[in-house]
Amino acid sequence: MNFEHLKRPVQIGFINWRGMHTLYCKEVYRFMKVSMQTLAAPIVTSVLFMLVFSLALDGRASPFEGASYMQFLAPGLVMMAVLQNAFANTSSSIMIGKVQGNIVDILMPPMGSLELLVALSLGGITRGVLVGLISMTILSFVANLGLPQNILAASAFLLLGSCAMSLIGVLAGIWAAKYDSLAAITNFIIQPLSFLSGTFYSIERLPDMIERFANFNPFFLVIDGFRFGILGMNDGPILGGLIALFVLNVALFAISYYVLESGYKLKS
Repeated sequence: MNFEHLKRPVQIGFINWRGMHTLYCKEVYRFMKVSMQTLAAPIVTSVLFMLVFSLALDGRASPFEGASYMQFLAPGLVMMAVLQNAFANTSSSIMIGKVQGNIVDILMPPMGSLELLVALSLGGITRGVLVGLISMTILSFVANLGLPQNILAASAFLLLGSCAMSLIGVLAGIWAAKYDSLAAITNFIIQPLSFLSGTFYSIERLPDMIERFANFNPFFLVIDGFRFGILGMNDGPILGGLIALFVLNVALFAISYYVLESGYKLKS
């Protein structure tokens, strides 16, 4: 008897690379299809922030000697856009799937929790990095920035920051029962941490108690490290920030994997 017709058309090994690649492509196509909303809008917002501050604070002394206030501001605006969009991509993808009932489309295929998590988080990282690179290119002309002082440091903080927010977005999307819950996370956690991150000022200007808190703010670590990579100037320890962000990413990855593996609010 011939059983050739019963063979799988695709052989799946220890890791379902094809499935993971397909889900990643689906995540990228999803935000590219509405690129005016997902890419152009945050870039325009960053440019508007820069133009408004350049008009309102023209001639203001920079927190760092050797750099204008606009040069100080540009890296912070870029990273703020990166972090917010990396979070938005993964959280909205899972939330939409749950609300529309098509979350089963990624749960039913022969893919493990590790493969799902990697593909989803890479989609968020891709969106964050794209927004960051385009924003940085445009703001470099507006703020008259030169070449990055340390491209490796800038790249490391860019990737670590977008990865952390992608993973947080996965957790938020799984936890949130409706869009209001997701909006609450954005409004009461993401936005406050963004504005207390030293984007618009040096954290040395903050009151002592808030400054001590700001030093442990992951948004500050990412923005300060990225600013160091672009300008060569920083408020906090760079190596300590890298280590802290790496540990944070490992912890978030482990938690996200456990939540996906348990099926919390996805399979029940």
